[in-house]
Amino acid sequence: MPERRLDVRGRSVVVTGAAGGIGAALALRFGQAGASVSLLDRDADGLEAVAGKLDRLGALGTVAVCDVTDLDACGRAVDAVTADAGGVDVLVNNAGVTHVSAFADTDVDVLRRVVDVNLFGAVNLTSVALPTLLARRGQIVVLSSVAGFAPLALRCGYAASKHALHGCFESLRTELLGTGVGVTMVCPSFVRTAIGDHALGGDGAPATATRREVGRAMDPADVADAIFGATIRRRRLLLPSPTAKLSYAVSRLAPARFERSMARRVLG
Repeated sequence: MPERRLDVRGRSVVVTGAAGGIGAALALRFGQAGASVSLLDRDADGLEAVAGKLDRLGALGTVAVCDVTDLDACGRAVDAVTADAGGVDVLVNNAGVTHVSAFADTDVDVLRRVVDVNLFGAVNLTSVALPTLLARRGQIVVLSSVAGFAPLALRCGYAASKHALHGCFESLRTELLGTGVGVTMVCPSFVRTAIGDHALGGDGAPATATRREVGRAMDPADVADAIFGATIRRRRLLLPSPTAKLSYAVSRLAPARFERSMARRVLG
């Protein structure tokens, strides 16, 4: 079993999707706690801004412009972190993308793209980082969603990718029993980030439909603080808001009721 609590002071933390939103907030939260934080994202300008803030904290590790769907690029990024910091103690798989479109109006390639980023991005990074995580008895953090355990209308591909994360990483957690490496699954409800602004439409172009939110959207800093606490405690599952907790309960105890509520709120 993993140690019950993880002290991140002086430890090496890698955050994907670190150029903004939850990723940037997480990078700063770990940096404030004394970790050396490495940043991965495709957005070079956004990375530079977050790196500047971490540098002022004395917490900046490696910065890599990296597409998580590129396995070779992920390998190069982890090699750079290992050369600089000796390895990875905490891997935060946060990078993600969404779409806003009905299944009937969505090209299969759009669904495939969402799954590629959200699922295989996490798989790629974890695959190349696992040897050093094992050596350092580290922690894997996976940003799932309420959509990882419940339906989400107009985002079939997104929900599919998040459900798949649970199947993959909860199975991996089982395989890692006795190694000292833990897996924390994080399932937020809606968060005030730019992911909706960058959502894909059914044809792969930027979405024109407005993302409808259920419940009160959380601030990224509040989500990051909750994730930080769950990580150092090596929790298995984090539901960081009342909406997430209620969704978890209702989707399991009364799934038909949850579906009707989802249709009413999202489809109108």
